[in-house]
Amino acid sequence: MAQQHLDPTDPMAESACGDALAGYLRAQATEFLRALRLHRENGGDGGAPARTRARAGDNGSQESVDAARALRRSARRISASLHTFRPLLDTDWSEAIRPELAWLSGTLAMEHAYAARLERLLLALHRLSGAAVLPAQTGVLGGAGDPSDGSRTAGVTAGAQKAAAGDTGPPAHPAATVERGNLTVGAAKAGALLERQLTLARTRAHSSALQALGSSRFHAVADNIAVLASEVPLTPAAATADLRPLAGAAEERLTDAVAALPLVTAGNPYNAEALIHGLSPDPAPHPQDAPWHQVRLLLRLHRYAREVLHGDSAPVDVGLLAAGQALNRHRDASEAAAAAAQAARTPRIAPATAYALGVLHADQRHEVEAARFAFQQSWQMQTVGTPQRP
Repeated sequence: MAQQHLDPTDPMAESACGDALAGYLRAQATEFLRALRLHRENGGDGGAPARTRARAGDNGSQESVDAARALRRSARRISASLHTFRPLLDTDWSEAIRPELAWLSGTLAMEHAYAARLERLLLALHRLSGAAVLPAQTGVLGGAGDPSDGSRTAGVTAGAQKAAAGDTGPPAHPAATVERGNLTVGAAKAGALLERQLTLARTRAHSSALQALGSSRFHAVADNIAVLASEVPLTPAAATADLRPLAGAAEERLTDAVAALPLVTAGNPYNAEALIHGLSPDPAPHPQDAPWHQVRLLLRLHRYAREVLHGDSAPVDVGLLAAGQALNRHRDASEAAAAAAQAARTPRIAPATAYALGVLHADQRHEVEAARFAFQQSWQMQTVGTPQRP
């Protein structure tokens, strides 16, 4: 099912050596430093005085949001390239900086993750109940994600978008109307509870991000990236090494991980059998989700390896793009379902509130199954017609 990299008709078969890797890493390091400068100039630096941040105003705040997103984008690509092509890089240096880049990108992503999760859940509550819910807050540090980059989006479904626009669809069946009435009773309180919990988490994530950007740990990362912008620590053999086998290995890991997924049970968009397991009262993340999250990370590594090989001329692979978007929706829905379940375990909440949160949790688990089905369809489109390995 995977592409044959050594096939001369494959665009990835074009020769690429260590110079291509060095150029890519220098370019990403330069983007990182440029984003860091913009972030500091617009009051986003955790070490900047409060009055300096206040003078930045709304325009500065948005530019700081964009800069933080660019920081995450570059950090992810540098870290992924160090992982995929690690045999060609100085081992001690790359193994020391990779965890730091992962810490940085994860820290910067959390505030936007909480804000997007809240928006997703509130819109879903409105779609399910027709009740007014609290509006999601905007202007997060992480900014809106870039779907083509695999970063987190608000994850708003088509139904939620219609609900936000006031389109609640045709009149429901009388029995469904009764159920919706019961849901409406607790929807407002459920929305308020989610808003309190996720806004608090978002505020803490914002503080953590600002502290991280002002810490000595971050400055050490920035210093390493500054060195990388001018000098890439390649091994002596990297100058003549072919990058294609390492990029091919990244694709093979992705293909193997996809082959291990239960795609047969994802054969329809709302898989009842999987949904039953997904509604388990166990507060831990559902074990079914973990392999899909791993595939999402491996798909990102594969995409970035293609960028290294092709540079700015990397061909747009519609199948990979659609598969990545489906896995992003899977991740968002899975985490939103967990947040709804966590809120439902809040002590002494009213039965109607718990009921609304339970319906919301089930709705998001349905979205998980729909995303798995969408990934299956995208992956099949991606692999149709590609040559088989001998």
